[in-house]
Amino acid sequence: MMNFLVKTIANAGALAVAVWLLDKITLTGDSTGKKIGTLIVVALLFGLVNFLVKPVVKLLSLPLLILTLGLFTLVVNALMLLLTSWLADLLDLSFHVEGFWTAVLGGLIISVVSWALNVVLPDKD
Repeated sequence: MMNFLVKTIANAGALAVAVWLLDKITLTGDSTGKKIGTLIVVALLFGLVNFLVKPVVKLLSLPLLILTLGLFTLVVNALMLLLTSWLADLLDLSFHVEGFWTAVLGGLIISVVSWALNVVLPDKD
């Protein structure tokens, strides 16, 4: 349970950094508390998408991953971020990613920040 909580906090922090750095990734809300709550729900949604959908997409795109020596992972991460944005819109959450190239850059930022936070945060279960 602790590991799940740490990963969710790391995802929320990484999403917050991406929202802060990129103008076309938006998170709106009336108050800071509402923004933090939305960010945590979006982080849970992003984790769920990465847990359920990403392995299937990576398996189906395995030839492209091998051909590009793994660089196609950036496209897969962007697609997962766009899917999260679409699902957040369906759930009436105030999180939106505008455009594919913004999602590519956002996915790169989220990957780097999430990795760094997972290194720093404790990993106990």
